[in-house]
Amino acid sequence: MRDRCATLEDRMQPAGAPARSAVPLSTHQPESGRLHAGYSLAVLFAINLLNFYDRQTLGPLAEPIRKEFHLTDTQLGLLGTMFTILYAVVGVPFGRLADSWSRKKLLALGMLVWSALTAGAALVTSYGMLVVTRLGVGVGEAVCAPAGTSWIGDLFPVSKRSRALAFFMLAVPLGTALSYMVSGPVAQAFGGRASLVLAALPAVLLTPALITLREPRRGGSESHVSAGHRVSAWSLLRIPTLWWITASGALINFNLYALGTFLPAFVTRVHGLSIARSAFWLGVGHAAAGVFAVLAGGWIGDYAIRKRQNGRMLSAAVMALAAAPLALWSVMQPAGSWGATIVLMCSAYGLLNTYYGTVYSALQDIVAPALRGTAMSIYFMAMYLCGASFGPLFTGRLSDMMARRAATMGGSSVITEAARATGLQQAMLVIPVLSVGLALVLFAGSRTVARDMEARDRQLEQ
Repeated sequence: MRDRCATLEDRMQPAGAPARSAVPLSTHQPESGRLHAGYSLAVLFAINLLNFYDRQTLGPLAEPIRKEFHLTDTQLGLLGTMFTILYAVVGVPFGRLADSWSRKKLLALGMLVWSALTAGAALVTSYGMLVVTRLGVGVGEAVCAPAGTSWIGDLFPVSKRSRALAFFMLAVPLGTALSYMVSGPVAQAFGGRASLVLAALPAVLLTPALITLREPRRGGSESHVSAGHRVSAWSLLRIPTLWWITASGALINFNLYALGTFLPAFVTRVHGLSIARSAFWLGVGHAAAGVFAVLAGGWIGDYAIRKRQNGRMLSAAVMALAAAPLALWSVMQPAGSWGATIVLMCSAYGLLNTYYGTVYSALQDIVAPALRGTAMSIYFMAMYLCGASFGPLFTGRLSDMMARRAATMGGSSVITEAARATGLQQAMLVIPVLSVGLALVLFAGSRTVARDMEARDRQLEQ
């Protein structure tokens, strides 16, 4: 009889063979070797860091952009929404390409496109031109997640995958932090256009580093499946946990993209910090949150799966629930309390970012190696179209509505800067509300993940 706590290898052994471990994981060492795997992960992390640095560059520049082009918060939010929609749509064919073509070439081309158009934004003279450059950045960046996560899945066995993916996704908070810490001060000293050019320069070094990597074979970290194993892409639709994970992606990215677009403006408007100071301290906070996220999320994810098959999803649910009161407390701080606001919101941000080490590895656990790029691209399309694309737009629209209401209640026919501060503060309350919703969705996914892991094993054994 098979024991539910048997390892994947044990399930493949003949009856009566001795069990290798009580851990429900494969500990197969990938053929690429530890040193090469570590170096490859470092390069992929650096590429993802640049990906999120470039993506978030406009966040610290939100106030200068708004004033230069005379924009509303809705227009600022729409800038992020249009980027996200195109990013999501083109990600699906890129995901399929990542499963059938060279991931190295795909990443190199994507990095070239997004870096060139990030720098090109420095030449824009209108809001429309800025939109066009950001759409181009979205096309280039759409290759990074499916190609990068698929590559990592083939480098590291299941027992180490949470920590590897958590490190890769550390680029989210650290890329945002660097964008805040560099773009804000550079913009104040030399102008926002200089910040955009500076953001594109690291690609000159990263492209040659990427070309030197040796790409692993697909399924190389799975001891129980051959590289040539083929599974129908339609089988992804029959995985209940994948639907819950996709819904959770929509919720967390609504929050993260809303924060990325409006948190610097929130600290500046409500608490009176300059663009440079708010960007710097938010950068410090995001860096600290990122270190916590990679250490906690990766360790918790790999520890939890050893204790129970749904441990990764349950851990993510607890972290999301814990983030909600911290975010609420941060938003409700009185004007001038910028220190408490940043500490509390960055703490909530760190808890939310443990999602990547836990949930992304859970997604890898339920999907066959030959479909990881496709699964990630479908996941990204759904979560961006249904979550991230609405985060900046909905928050910006709500901020404008609340600002107009605050101005009217104050007896003014003009929306003042004070009214805009009040409106944005009220709009940011959506963050803690959706954090609670995220926790509920992740908990629901924890109730189906064990069955889906077992179904994947049976599928690969056929």
